Amino acid sequence: MKRLTTLGLIAGLCTVIGLFVSSGPEAVAAALWASGWGAVLVVVARFVAVAWAGLGWWVVFPRGERPLLRACVSVRFVREGINTLLPVAQVGGDLIGARLLTRERVSGALSGASTLVDLMVQALTQFLFTLAGLGILVALGGDGPIVHYVGLGLVVAAPALVAFYLVQRRFGQSLLQAAINRFAGGREWRIFGAVDVMFERLRGLYAARGRILTAIGTHLFGWIIGTFEVWIALRFMGYEVGFLEAIVIESLAQAVRGAAFAVPGALGAQEGGLIALCAVFGIPAEAALALSLIKRLADLAVGLPSLMLWHAMENEADPGRPAAGIGAALRAWVRPRDAQLRQAPMPAYGYAAAPADGKGE
Repeated sequence: MKRLTTLGLIAGLCTVIGLFVSSGPEAVAAALWASGWGAVLVVVARFVAVAWAGLGWWVVFPRGERPLLRACVSVRFVREGINTLLPVAQVGGDLIGARLLTRERVSGALSGASTLVDLMVQALTQFLFTLAGLGILVALGGDGPIVHYVGLGLVVAAPALVAFYLVQRRFGQSLLQAAINRFAGGREWRIFGAVDVMFERLRGLYAARGRILTAIGTHLFGWIIGTFEVWIALRFMGYEVGFLEAIVIESLAQAVRGAAFAVPGALGAQEGGLIALCAVFGIPAEAALALSLIKRLADLAVGLPSLMLWHAMENEADPGRPAAGIGAALRAWVRPRDAQLRQAPMPAYGYAAAPADGKGE
């Protein structure tokens, strides 16, 4: 897997370099400079979108067992930073985020189950967002390879989405148990508890249809917030792009990023996808590459502080290594000192048997 990731990174870098050289570095720099304050607004939109995704995670929890909204939002930022900036195939951050949430008075089983539900809702809403983008493109008169390729991608993604949901049902327990046994040497992952307990929590979460529908609506609106990145950046560059066109570009570009999950940062895939999508609306390649650079600037602006926050969270678990610097400041904002003093002790590691009601650890 590491070798595949390395090869994907090399191929992505070569693709990016080739696209920039063919489009002209000077033209790309001019388009980037023309965006001006638009790049700053894109970064602000990214912060809002990630925080909103934390809200979408928070509403999944049962009312009596919800962590602080601030905790869900902060851990969601950590998930985003890890998945965006580190070579973890866009899933490692979610596993780490679920583990970190257990330090916020959330049981291991509920933390793991809520993360799986959140991932399911995100995948479903991205599918719907992509479907909406494709529908808008067709309604605007778009026809050609992009429509056919995206349509084929949706046909492939639909059964994969159904399979991901079914794996979280009863017959998926054996698969998950095998995965946990494979990594049993890492005690930090055992905090999620017995597999049967987590699946009991999954059934309970999915049974609360009202909360699931609220989460779906929240995440769908979050994808719309992300559309402002495209609309703002292109508008500041001087391109009269409507919001519907921006939805098409953002939704299909996110689908391209998702398909290139094995390549760190979707290098090359994002740039090539934006060039093809922007070309549909008469936007030149240099502007598309400038848009990609602005998006990557937002990745760094959000991801780097998030990684510092993760470092501070990990250090907090080790009294011998107190957090310091920016990470400590971020952690202090996430959980004030009085809340830290009231923090419950960390749940014990291990695979305790499920109690009769299936809700404990």
